[in-house]
Amino acid sequence: MRQDKHASTPLRPGEAEGFRRTRYRVAGMDCGSCAAKIERALMPLPGVAQVGVSVTAGTLTVDHGPKVGRAQIVRIVDALGFTVLEDGPNPTTSPATVVSSCGCSGSCADGVPRAASHDHDHDHDHDHDHDHDHDHEHGHDHGASPVGDVEGRRWWRSGRGMLTLGCGAALAVAYGLGLVFPPLADGLFIAAMLIGLLPIARRAFTSARYGSPFSIETLMTVAALGAVALGAVEEAAAVVFLFLVGEALEGLAAGRARAGIRALSALVPKTAQREGADGGVREVLADRLAIGDVIVVRPGDRVPADGLVLSGNGEVDEAPVTGESLPKAKAAGDGLFAGTINGIGLLRVRVTAAAADNTIARVVRLVEEATESKAPIARFIDRFARLYTPAVIAAALAVAVLPPMVLGGAWETWIYRALALLLIGCPCALVISTPAAIAAGLSAGARRGLLIKGGAVLEILGKVTTVAFDKTGTLTRGEPVVTDLQARALSAGEALALAAGLAEGSSHPVSRAILARARLDAILPRRIDDAGTRAGEGLDGTVDGEALFLGSPKAARRRMGGFEDDVDGAILALEQAGKTVSLLVLGEGATARVGAVFGLRDEPRPDAGEGVAALKAAGVEAMMLTGDTPHAARALGQGLDIAVHAGLMPEDKLRLVRERQNRGALVAVVGDGINDAPALAAADVGIAMGGGTDVALETADAAILRSRVGDVAAMIDLSKRTLAIIHQNVAIALGLKALFLVTTVAGLTGLWPAILADTGATVLVTANALRLLRRRR
Repeated sequence: MRQDKHASTPLRPGEAEGFRRTRYRVAGMDCGSCAAKIERALMPLPGVAQVGVSVTAGTLTVDHGPKVGRAQIVRIVDALGFTVLEDGPNPTTSPATVVSSCGCSGSCADGVPRAASHDHDHDHDHDHDHDHDHDHEHGHDHGASPVGDVEGRRWWRSGRGMLTLGCGAALAVAYGLGLVFPPLADGLFIAAMLIGLLPIARRAFTSARYGSPFSIETLMTVAALGAVALGAVEEAAAVVFLFLVGEALEGLAAGRARAGIRALSALVPKTAQREGADGGVREVLADRLAIGDVIVVRPGDRVPADGLVLSGNGEVDEAPVTGESLPKAKAAGDGLFAGTINGIGLLRVRVTAAAADNTIARVVRLVEEATESKAPIARFIDRFARLYTPAVIAAALAVAVLPPMVLGGAWETWIYRALALLLIGCPCALVISTPAAIAAGLSAGARRGLLIKGGAVLEILGKVTTVAFDKTGTLTRGEPVVTDLQARALSAGEALALAAGLAEGSSHPVSRAILARARLDAILPRRIDDAGTRAGEGLDGTVDGEALFLGSPKAARRRMGGFEDDVDGAILALEQAGKTVSLLVLGEGATARVGAVFGLRDEPRPDAGEGVAALKAAGVEAMMLTGDTPHAARALGQGLDIAVHAGLMPEDKLRLVRERQNRGALVAVVGDGINDAPALAAADVGIAMGGGTDVALETADAAILRSRVGDVAAMIDLSKRTLAIIHQNVAIALGLKALFLVTTVAGLTGLWPAILADTGATVLVTANALRLLRRRR
């Protein structure tokens, strides 16, 4: 059964005891003031402990007690001019779950008729408490995206678009008829203005009622009515129309910020080929797949669910999920991500995760939740904006009153300038400057396999001074490979064939490494009689009536009674190089002889050297913290040119991290999320290297899906670029307002430039933030 996105979820850390967390999808938000209105309206409700709003993800999260119901929350959100959407079957297969921007114009409460849009799949189990009467009464206006909304409608067919076009048409008619019938001009312009202003004024009243008296709608209403009172009716109508156009542009820009999440959600196909009990294959909805189902993935198909390959061989393009450029070979036992593309070969796959919990769904959920987590700089901007708007209103009152009273200026002139100042004072551009950049940064990272849990983490990553890496599975692949094959009594090919024959019946990492080397060298394993495992020693069997053994030097020495000096020398040299040694022994007792010496090592990841070098180039210190032997750790550390701390217990790693922090370093720890849990928890930022596993996605502050060492430096670079964009946005927002503040008070600009300055600044900072979504090498 699908999971309802409105259903209350189990209590998580940070939630108040006795409260539940419910998430809603909300259409109509496109700036930070939208989020502030909802937060201020819901927080005073009895039984509400916390409210979180993500404009970019279009989500509302409420921690509430049992007495707070969905209908109550929906009623308030709807009254503010937004819409709580009814979700489709699940967040990865239904386009209806994507929240397109409706803009602040409140297409859900603007008085413009809208077609009810319940084109959802209702053929599913309703395990939730949707108020369908309410939903059908208000209709679902999904608004517009840069191209069209989730139902394929263009922006001009949304409520907001219709309101903007209607107001514009009325303004054009008023201008035309006013030229022909001048006495009617003022009335026509007032009528055109009211078409746009009435829904704006209604939302201003509702916002004030629910705790936001200084909203942009309030400022706009006062400015427009004041202009009419001063006789500037033509200008008042034009300002209202420009305000609606500006909000339309803001909505389009905000919709672009959601494109990353929308693109991820669209990766998973809607249907799957499920294998039945009779062996037949039939097409089913992907969100109906259950754990344990067997599906068939044909060449060219997208994988509809996370799963494990049962049979078949293929090459899968994982770029949509991990960003990895080259396809990966897949065979029996390999895992698959939902949303990836099978290039060649037919694969039979056992489903390992339900639709609501597959990799794409979890990534989308993670990004959405992360956008709700405000960075310290964002919280500062929010606090500043709360003081800024009342200060602007006070300044406008001073401009309207003081010059006429003190300097004898004309009341009409200074009231006009004060009205323009009110429009300049709208904090939208300032408030959206930070969350727009953070949301774009989080989305850009997710598209490249870099999952960052919230703005606070994204902000701190750019300030990291030290990165501590675990060794096994982080700097290395986590699996040994055969690096040396020294033939003794046998040729290299013969030795590898015999060793592979013994290894075929074992799942030990050394056995897997030898089999991999045999496949690489195109060597077929020899048939071994009586093959078996000797616990703690190795593998043995017979070939052509002769005993055969593959195992550690210690076990081989016991079997043979001793080695020749050159064999001891070879073993010592390999061990000093940090390698594990295995010997292939023919015969037993005094006649036994060493057939070959194998050296194995867990090799560094292909990009480990480049990744460490990239960190150093960025001025970040890199070090290795490992529980492995000093020999193995030093051998790897020398190759990567990284400081090594070996033979460590978990508490030792924790101690070293604390020591660095006490010396003023900002430390990021990169590990697998399990063995390094204490160090990950203690670090300023914990980064899991983990290919989309539950641990990688849920445990640390950030996760690297591609398991590339170089992505640590990429994550830090993304953070630095995001912070740079934030600083630029704040400068743009405040700089434009300061400029027009001076020109307005000086009488050089009026209402039209004022509203254009506000709208232009909002669009500029949003567009600037979207630069983070561009792909970089």
